[in-house]
Amino acid sequence: MKDKKNKHEESKEKETVNESEQSSSEQTAETQTDSAEAKSSEGAENADSKKESEADKAKEKTPEERIAELEKENADLKDQLLRRAADFDNYRKRMMQEKQDAFDYGNANLLKDLLDSLDNFDRTLDAAKDAKDAKSIADGIKMINKSLVSMLENKYNLVAFGKEGDAFDPDLHEAIGMQEGKVKKEELAAVYLKGYKLKDKVIRHAKVMVVKPAE
Repeated sequence: MKDKKNKHEESKEKETVNESEQSSSEQTAETQTDSAEAKSSEGAENADSKKESEADKAKEKTPEERIAELEKENADLKDQLLRRAADFDNYRKRMMQEKQDAFDYGNANLLKDLLDSLDNFDRTLDAAKDAKDAKSIADGIKMINKSLVSMLENKYNLVAFGKEGDAFDPDLHEAIGMQEGKVKKEELAAVYLKGYKLKDKVIRHAKVMVVKPAE
């Protein structure tokens, strides 16, 4: 029995040794395969690196070629700078001309509209030479004045202000005299010269006589 048992154990030990040797052999084969693959990959990388290095050397320019290239770039930059400077100078001149034109001819439309009133004044003066009734001349002048005021108000937003009885406002009126009277607060006793607004801006203050409450 003991002999059988010993033989059985020896058989198991041999199997274990064989399995261990087979595993070691497989690991060695895998290691050799990995090593071969690594060497192959490294060789490919070295080949690619060598090719890139040769390509870089081929791309490298001589000092003369580099100088010529830099000189060309410098000439191009100078040309662009000169062009932009010329464009800016032309733009500046154009803006100055437009500004001058706006100053010289900005009132052309207003003056054109005033021509009708000037023509009407000329006609009124011609008619006054032979007129026997002063009232007809006065009526003609009133019509011209009404037409002129209407045009300035409707087309140019010019508004006249300043009437007797209006409350005195130093922002609108320029008092050239003051007197006491039976009033509760300061108001205009007389208007010597009308004031005018262009939209909401006062362009001329009204010259007025002011009456204030008696003390």
